[in-house]
Amino acid sequence: MRRRAGRPATPVLSREIIARAALGLIDDAGADGFSLAALAKRLGVRPSSFYNHVDGKDDILAAVRELVSDSIDASMFARLPWDEALIVWAHGYRDTFAAHPPAISLLATLPITGALRTLRMYDQVVSGLQRGGWPGEMIIPVMVSVESFILGSALDMVAPPDMFDCGPLSSEAPSFAAAVRARDAASAAHGRPPADLSFEVGLAAIVDGLRGTLRALGGPRGPRGLLEPLGPVESPGPLGPLGSPPDGTGAEHPTVPLPRDITRDITPDTDLTEEPA
Repeated sequence: MRRRAGRPATPVLSREIIARAALGLIDDAGADGFSLAALAKRLGVRPSSFYNHVDGKDDILAAVRELVSDSIDASMFARLPWDEALIVWAHGYRDTFAAHPPAISLLATLPITGALRTLRMYDQVVSGLQRGGWPGEMIIPVMVSVESFILGSALDMVAPPDMFDCGPLSSEAPSFAAAVRARDAASAAHGRPPADLSFEVGLAAIVDGLRGTLRALGGPRGPRGLLEPLGPVESPGPLGPLGSPPDGTGAEHPTVPLPRDITRDITPDTDLTEEPA
């Protein structure tokens, strides 16, 4: 008897199809709403069908991590100085996770075992930091410190715009209320969301602080080790233009002008202790 042509009796599955459905489920139901039973219902299959393509829930989440990581470009670490590469990477990383905020709490706390493409992305970051002169024992702490800031900033992008609105309680916290109004005025004047302003200021501070830390360590052949106390590190001074990618792509991430001038150009020869004119 010939097999009748047409749609198969059950949906065709693959690791990619399962991962995309799982990411959609996490986006819609949150981390707490993700389960194999809920995913099977979403795909119209039995949970046992997954095991022909994945090893279980952890493997599905590893595939989801890879799917998200595929949108995070880290190739700039092969062509840009480490600090400029961090800036461009941070913008792309933030944009990617801002599109999937419920995935942050789930993926940020799981081992990366099985997520090959994610590991390759991290390897590009590590290689760039190595070339930049970072001691081996500090590379992962540097990467994770930036990554933690990025993930928090991604959540800030999807926070309610009136989250800091004091309402009728403004008179009880007048300094805070005035600062929020000033932030909102600067945001409106430059046509950028408040979350962008916070991200640019924070990223500038982190990268400038890392530059100062690397100088204090003396570079790859410096006299200090990770566990030796560094002592106070001098402030590196005015911050560089972190809004635009340093690779010359221009307006993809325009600079956020701030109420005071922290957007002057910085080059490797810039004296970071000099005050702006």
